[in-house]
Formats: sequence, structure tokens, C-alpha cells
Amino acid sequence: MSAIHTAKNRPAAAQKTPIGLPPSRRLTDLRSAPWGLPVLAVVVGAGAGAGSIVFRWCITTFTHLFSGHGDYAASPGSGNPHVPWLGPYFVLIAPVLGGLLYGPLVYRFAREARGHGVPEVMVAVAQRGGRISPKVAVVKTLASALTIGSGGSVGREGPIVQIGSTLGSTLGRLAKVPEGRMKLLVACGAAGGIAATFNAPLAGVFFAMELILGTFSTEAFGAAVLASVTASVIGRAAFGDVAFLSLPDFHVDHLAQYGLFAALGVVAALVGVGFSRILYLIEDACDWLWRGPEWLRPAVGGLALGLVLLALPEMYGVGYPVLQKATEGGYAVGFLLLLLAGKMLATSLTIGIGGSGGVFAPSLFIGAMLGAAYGIGAHDLLPGTAGAVGAYALVGMGAVFAGASRAPITAVVILFELTGEYSIILPLMLAIVLATATSRVLSRDTVYTLKLRRRGIDIEGPARGARLGAQRVDAVMEPLPSSLSWSTPLPDAADLLSLSGHGALPVADEAGAYAGVVTAQAVAEALAEQPDAVPTQVGRLAERPAPVTADQSLAQALNTLLAAAGTGVPVLDHAHGEPVGWLSHQSALRAVHTAGA
Repeated sequence: MSAIHTAKNRPAAAQKTPIGLPPSRRLTDLRSAPWGLPVLAVVVGAGAGAGSIVFRWCITTFTHLFSGHGDYAASPGSGNPHVPWLGPYFVLIAPVLGGLLYGPLVYRFAREARGHGVPEVMVAVAQRGGRISPKVAVVKTLASALTIGSGGSVGREGPIVQIGSTLGSTLGRLAKVPEGRMKLLVACGAAGGIAATFNAPLAGVFFAMELILGTFSTEAFGAAVLASVTASVIGRAAFGDVAFLSLPDFHVDHLAQYGLFAALGVVAALVGVGFSRILYLIEDACDWLWRGPEWLRPAVGGLALGLVLLALPEMYGVGYPVLQKATEGGYAVGFLLLLLAGKMLATSLTIGIGGSGGVFAPSLFIGAMLGAAYGIGAHDLLPGTAGAVGAYALVGMGAVFAGASRAPITAVVILFELTGEYSIILPLMLAIVLATATSRVLSRDTVYTLKLRRRGIDIEGPARGARLGAQRVDAVMEPLPSSLSWSTPLPDAADLLSLSGHGALPVADEAGAYAGVVTAQAVAEALAEQPDAVPTQVGRLAERPAPVTADQSLAQALNTLLAAAGTGVPVLDHAHGEPVGWLSHQSALRAVHTAGA
């Protein structure tokens, strides 16, 4: 008893403590400590790398099962050794059998696994705080592998982006991280998936920044790099450190070639936008024609896909061997254009009947066919100037993807990494930038955002049912506070800012026109740096925030308001660009109270 009594009364410092921190404390540190995000990013990258291995193995397994080949596109038109008596006609049955398997799977367990995947991740980040159901990873892996293995003419980047992003979201939920970090972990999963699958760590990072997050920051970039590098190491250990395509060295020998590449960029934009429109046009046609249960749609639609594969077996699966042969000049112009049109039809039909797979690889395929045909034509017209056909195929790949997705940085980096070909970088950049600019003129949406807009989802607007965001700015803005004149001394400006109740005030130039906004923080910093100097005019500190116009929706204006340095931003008249009101955080929240009253 005395021993027990002594132990109870021993000072706390002298008592033996358990090794390590309690689980709750460790979890709190993981959520808030500076090292928490890097650790989580590495874990997500490792998960995405492992997921890519499983996904690639599933694709190979199902392709062997349905076609009897490792990649049927490498030997198009041959028979299936499992059923040799069918000869090449087995392609009529393979998509039907695949549809019978993945159709019920997607319909029963995760309908968001249907389609090409990236738009679902984009809307999850933009409107759902990065929350994605964990079961999506499993369903997407199986459904996409079955689709590709049974002949679906889609890519593997969309599925692996959705798989990796789901892993990031699931880990974020388990660690109970705040919403901002949850979105970063989703982007880390996307970066890791692209990096491991395509052996393209830089492209994975920029894909996540440009398409998933839609913004760049030091924290996000660092986390995405950690995830991408981790996934790449795992991917290279499994698949080897080899380039996507093996191409000879290319050189631009004549300045006139830059004009040819520039023209190719414009043409590629037309093809990229056209691919997006055809994709959803055929999906609409499939929706209009089908009247049966959704789970049966892929199997019945597989008959139509089988007819396309019978006529053009090069469309089976992703089609990388066909793409490789096109860059080597292995096809005539007429057949290249046939392959281009066939890929648009086969991919659109695969997605339209309910298949699961990406549109990135098909856009590369289409671009390679376009570029190779363009290069052959240029070489026939200008044999001493045009240069190698393969260079045009490579540039066409990046330009069509840029025209469809409007992600120029990703397009440049991923084509460089997938091919390991640096000598073509200048023509590639020129064509991709022109393709992106032309695409922006031709279409409001990309191949990803168009899918969402057709559902009534605007990722720049409020989520469905949100109480904040649908209102117009002019309905919720406050009266415009008095402007500071350009020549107001800093001490006077500090007094006026302190009395205004705003953390920022508009500034007018000598003619009375709007010149920008000055914040209390900027004035305080200027006074602290030169306390004894002659007062500086406040106009020199004025900066123009991103414009908020009276006719905008509040959801669009909120992005500018949240990024502003002060507590509010001026609301400009759309016609003349002059301030007509003031939007603050309080006025935005007041809109919620008004809507609920």
C-alpha cells in the first residue's frame, strides 16, 4: 500500500510518461504545424504512385483478357488468340462485355466515375471544399481499366487524376485538415497521378496548378512538387525512366518554319475546339437515343463502338503505338486524316455510351495525326524549308491539347517531358500560345468546363443551393466612401482612413478620375519607413485591384474581394469604369441575412 501511495503522490515531472505524443496531439500538429502539409503531400504522392501502378496493371490485365494482346493498337486487325475462330470480329463483342461489367459498377456505386474525371475534380475543389467520396478511387480504377481494356478509345490521365485526387481528399478527411489544405491535398493527388503515370513530374505539378486549383502559390507549388516527386520515384521504379516517345533530333533550319508552326497552332485550336463540340454533341445524341436503364447503356452502346473498331481497329484503347508510328511518318496523309476523324468519333462514342476514361490522350492522338498530315503537306509544298514531319506531329500534339484545355504551361511542359525532346521547344511554345489564344476567341469553355456548364455548374460561381453568390453586386454594395485626392499627405490620409471605418479608400487623380485604392496598411508602412521625411502624396501608394463591376454576380466578385489587401473594393460602372459603390465583407454577409429574411 505504501508503494502505491508513493506512486500516486509522486510529482508529475518524476512520473514516467508514455513515449511520443498522444494521438490527438499528433493529429493536431499534422493539421496545423508547418511540417504537416509536406508530410501529408508526400503520403498523398506515395498513394498516387501506388495507385498508378495498380491502375496500369488493371489496364494491361483487362486488355489481355479482352483482346489477347498487351496493346491491340500495336497489331490492329489481328485476331484474339483466346477466341481465334472469331478472327478480328471479336472487337464487336469486347466492348459489349466490358460494358456489362463497368456499367452496373458505376451506376450502383459511384456515378461520378463515369466520363473523363477531371471536371469532377475541378468542381470538387471549386465548390465542395475538396471533398470526394473515397469509393470513387476504387470504382474509377476498375471502370476505366475495363473501358480501356475492352476497346474504349479513351486515355488514362483523367482516371488517374480522379484516383489520386480521391486519395488526397480521403487523407485530408482522416487528418481533419481545414478546407484550404484539403484542396491542396486534392491537387497533390492529381499531380502525383500524372507524374507517376506519364513519368512527367513537372507536368504533374503544372497540371494541378493550372487545371485543378486554377491558381499559383508558393505553398501549393511546394506541396505539389513533393507529391509529384514522390509519385515519380515510385512510378519510375515500376515502369522505368523512359520517355513516352522515341523521336530523332529536330532542328529549325529556316526562319520560315516558325511561320508554318504558327499556322499549325491556329489550325490546331480549331481542331481542339471542334473535338470538344463533337464530344458533347455525340453525348447528347446518345442521351436522346437511349431509353433503357442507365446500367445497361454501355453494353448496348458497345455494339456501335465495336462497329467503329472493326472498321478502324487502330482506335482500340489509348492508341499510343499508332501515335508513335504517325510521328515517324508511317502513314499517308489520307489515312492520317481518317485516323483523326476516327479518334474523335471513337472517343466521343466511348464517353457518350457511359464509358470511363480521359480525353487528354485522345487530344494528343488527334494532334499527332493533324501535325503529321500538316507536316507532309508542308514538306510537299516547301521541300527545302519545311523540315522533319515528326516535328509537326509533336507540335500538333501540344497545340490541340492546348486548344481543347487552354492550359498552355501544362501543354508545353508535358510534351517536353513525355518526349524528352528539347530542340523543338521554341516552335512548341509558339504554336501552343497561338492555339490557346485562338481557342479563347472561339469558345468560352474548355473541354473540361463545358461538361460542367452543360450541367448548369459554373465553377467560378456559387455552388447549387448556396445562399451567398447568386446576387448581383449592385444589389448588395454599399455607398461609395469619399475619395482621397492624389495630393493628400500621408499623415492626413492616415487620419481619414482611421475615421472612415474602412481599411481602404479610393483615390482620385488631379482630374477627379478614379486612380486606384490605398490601404491603411500601405500608409502605415510608408510612415514607418520614413517617419521624419516630408509627407509623401498618397496617390503614389494607390493600386488598382482587379475590377469588380456592378453587373457581376457576387460569386465572381468574392474572389477579388477575398484577395484584396483592405476590407473592401470599389464597384465600377461597367460602361465607364468609374466607382459607383463599395463592396465589403460586411455587405457580402449582409446579403445572406437579407436572403434569409
